[in-house]
Amino acid sequence: MGNVRRAENKDIDGILKLLVQVDMVHHIGRPDIFKGPVTKYNAEQLKEIIADDSTPVFVCVDEDGSVLGHAFCIHQQVKNHNVLTDIRTLYIDDICVDENARGKHVGTLLFETVKQYAKEEGFYNITLNVWSCNPGAMKFYETMGLVPQKVGMEMIL
Repeated sequence: MGNVRRAENKDIDGILKLLVQVDMVHHIGRPDIFKGPVTKYNAEQLKEIIADDSTPVFVCVDEDGSVLGHAFCIHQQVKNHNVLTDIRTLYIDDICVDENARGKHVGTLLFETVKQYAKEEGFYNITLNVWSCNPGAMKFYETMGLVPQKVGMEMIL
């Protein structure tokens, strides 16, 4: 199944491969918005993200250390807002399971680790965005217990 831990610089090549897979899911679903094949971050940016405790990255690795999946998280908190409360949110910026490791509960392991981290760190909630062109991801998140918080809408002109 795999072992989940905080990402290290040695995981960057594996993470980059997964980032291409994430991009291609979105590119295939919405080529009008997403370029492909590209990565959201480059290796240098990943080093900075991995080193920053406010942007924890978790990876699931197999016994050989190969990256089977990742979860990028961001600490968020709006303070002293006129309308919003000061809750601390753990935002999942990106989550991906390698297409060759799907169906082996890697996503569940990653999500449960993120959830445990959020609880231990005192976050109020976990949020994420999911594109409508990715119904498999939507179903997975619903299975994990997430419910819609808000809906983004568009009109293409």
